[in-house]
Amino acid sequence: MHWLDWSIVLAYLSYIALSGIRLGRKSDSLDSFLLAGRSMPWWAVGLSVMATQMSAITIVGTTGKAYEDGLRFIQFYFGLPLAMVLLCMTLVPFFHTSRIYTAYEYLERRFDAKTRTLAGLVFLLSRGLSCGVVIAAPSVILSIVLGWNELLIILSMGLTTVLYTMIGGVTAVTWTDVRQMIIIFCSLIACASVIYLSLPDSVTISGAAVLAAASGKMTAVDFNPSFSETYTFWSGMLAGTFLMLSYFGCDQSQVQRYLTARSVDESKLSLLMSAVLKIPLQLLVLGLGVSVFVYYQFQAPPLVFEPGVATQITDPAQRSNYAGLERNFQQNWMEKRKLAKQLGEGKSGQQQIARFNSLHAREIELRREALGLLAKSKNQSEYSDVNYIFPKFITTVLPVGMLGLMIAAIFAAAMSSVSSELSALASTSVIDVYKRHIHPEDEDSHYLRAARLLTLFWGLFACGAAYYARNLGALIEVVNRFGSFFYGALLGVFVLALGFKRANSAGAFYGLISGVLVVSVFDNLPWLASSTGSTALLTLSEHSRISFLWYNVIGAVTVVLVGLLISAAGRRDHAA
Repeated sequence: MHWLDWSIVLAYLSYIALSGIRLGRKSDSLDSFLLAGRSMPWWAVGLSVMATQMSAITIVGTTGKAYEDGLRFIQFYFGLPLAMVLLCMTLVPFFHTSRIYTAYEYLERRFDAKTRTLAGLVFLLSRGLSCGVVIAAPSVILSIVLGWNELLIILSMGLTTVLYTMIGGVTAVTWTDVRQMIIIFCSLIACASVIYLSLPDSVTISGAAVLAAASGKMTAVDFNPSFSETYTFWSGMLAGTFLMLSYFGCDQSQVQRYLTARSVDESKLSLLMSAVLKIPLQLLVLGLGVSVFVYYQFQAPPLVFEPGVATQITDPAQRSNYAGLERNFQQNWMEKRKLAKQLGEGKSGQQQIARFNSLHAREIELRREALGLLAKSKNQSEYSDVNYIFPKFITTVLPVGMLGLMIAAIFAAAMSSVSSELSALASTSVIDVYKRHIHPEDEDSHYLRAARLLTLFWGLFACGAAYYARNLGALIEVVNRFGSFFYGALLGVFVLALGFKRANSAGAFYGLISGVLVVSVFDNLPWLASSTGSTALLTLSEHSRISFLWYNVIGAVTVVLVGLLISAAGRRDHAA
C-alpha cells in the first residue's frame, strides 16, 4: 500500500483506540460497564444496533454474494420490519421495565435457574462462534494487501478490539459504533463513485443496470415456494421474521444495545430506526457488489479471485487443465466484452442479448470447473473464492487514498461488531454464569474485574474460531448459518415463557434441548445417510433438503411443541 493509505488506516485505528480508552474512564461500575448506566440516546443506540449487524462480513461477504447472485440476498431482510414492530410491542418494554442485565435473567424468574443457564450457554456458544466469523472476514482483506499470515492478522485485530472493549465497556462500544457507521457509509458511496467513473464513457447508469439485468443480477424477489432455496420472498418473510425475532429479541448482543437506552420509548425508537434504514443500507451494499460485476464486464476479471491460488496446484495434469480453463475463460470474456459494451450503450437486440447470456453461462461454468479443480488440489469437498472478490477489486482498482479509506471502513465494520459481541458475551458470562453459580456474593468491583477478564477470554475464543472459519465459504452465509442453528430454539423458549402460562420449567428446559437436537438432525441428514448407509435416511435427506434459514422456524416450533407436551404430562403426573 501507498504511505497515504497506511496513514489513513493508522489514523483511524489510533483515533478509535484513544476514544475507547477515554470513554473507559467512565466505566467504573458493573452497571456502567455493561449497560452504560442506561443513559444512551435513541439515535446512538439505533446506529449501534445497525453497526452490530453491519460487520466486515456485510462489506466483504455480501458484495461477493451480489457479484455471483445479484440482489436476491435482500430477501433475507424482508421479515425485519415486522419483527421490529412485534418486539416493540412485546419484549422491548418488558425487558426494559424489568431492569435486567441480560435477556436470560427473565427465564429464571419465569421458569428456573437451569433453563436460564442453558439458554445463556446456547447464546455463548453460538455468538462466540459467530464472532469468530466476523473477525475472519477482514483477515482475508489484510492477507491480500499486506501479504501477512492470516493467523497473525486475526490475533492482531482481535486483541486490539478486546483491549478497548475491556477498558471502555458498552459506553465505548456504542459511541465508537456511531463514528464507525459514518466512516462505513462514506466509504461505500466513494467506492461506488469510483466504479461508475471507471466504466467506459459511453456506458450510462441505466445502461449498466440493463447489463446487470441481462445477467440476472437485478432480480431482487423470487416467489419460488421451495424450502431448499435460501433466498426467496417466502423464506425472507416467514423464516426471516423468526430469525429477526430471535436475533433482536433473544440475542444478548442486540438486547444489550436497547437496554442501554434512557427509556422504553427510546428503546423502541432505536429498533424502528433499524427497521426503516436497514433494507436501504443493505441494498447499497448489494448494489456495490453488482457494480463490481458490471466493472468486470469491461475489465478482464481473474478466473479465480484468490491471489496466487493457482500456484498451489502441484499435480502436472491438474495444472495443465487449469491453464486451459484460464485460456478459455479469457477468450470467452473478450467476446463477451464486445456484447457488454453494446448492452451498456443500448445498442443491442434480442439476438445479442441471447448471445451475451450464453457467454455468461459459459463463464459461470468455467469458474465452477476451476473451483472444483482447486478443491480437488486442496483435498477439500468444495472451494469458494466469494470472499476474495471484493478484496481483489479494491486492492487492484481503487486509487491511492481510497484504498486506505476502504480498509479503514472494513476495520470499522469488523471492530463495531466484534466489540459489541464481546461486550454481550462478557455480560452473559458474568451475570448468568459466574455471578449466578460460581461466585454469587461479592462487591461490584469484583464482578467488574470478572467482566473485563471474560471479555479477554471470549476475544481469544473468537480468534480461534476465526482461524477455522476462513475457508467455510461465503462468510455472510456462514455467520447466518451459525445463528440459525441456535436462534430458533432460543426464540421458542421465550415464546413458551410469554405466550403459554401453563408451560413449566421442565418443558422449557427439555424443549430447548429438543429444538437444538432436531435442527442438528436436519442439518446432518445427508452425512448421517451416507455414513450409515441407511436407505430410509437417504430417502428422507433427499426429500428434506431445507435451507438453513428455515432452521429458525423448525427450532422454535419444536421447542414450543415439546415444551407444551412435557408441561402437560407433568401436570397430569402431579394431579395423579
